[in-house]
Amino acid sequence: MSLNVKQGDNVVVIAGKDKGKTGRVLSANPGAGSVVVENVNIVTKHRKPRGAQNPGGISKEPGNIDVSNVQIICPSCNKATRVRAGESEGKKIRACAKCGASLDVKAKADKKTKKTAKKDEAKSEEVAEKKTAKKPAKKSTAKAKPAPAPETAMGEESK
Repeated sequence: MSLNVKQGDNVVVIAGKDKGKTGRVLSANPGAGSVVVENVNIVTKHRKPRGAQNPGGISKEPGNIDVSNVQIICPSCNKATRVRAGESEGKKIRACAKCGASLDVKAKADKKTKKTAKKDEAKSEEVAEKKTAKKPAKKSTAKAKPAPAPETAMGEESK
């Protein structure tokens, strides 16, 4: 089954107990025809303790919601819309049925900004490490005076 919704899309729920809520798609499952949307269809999971590192407890997390119960929000017109097939630069794209704007542009821009953000973060960490690293002591530029020659037991220098 092919989905018109991809990970990272903003969607609005159009049916079910969470009707009217909006959120970002966290994951898409084309085989089951479902998506996971943040802060929608919150389910309670009871976890059994699995050691000191994995304590048990009750956690709340978003559950699956059928893809037919969500609609994509167009980034340009900010309205819930159906998806139309379009073509740009010889490639198939998803387009807004209302205004015709591409729905794939924002997802590509988000990926680029995430990649550049990771690079910038790595660079800032390197700069911080260089600043915190101990600097070697500066060497004196003045020449040291030579030590006087040791005297012999007789008091005269032998040549």
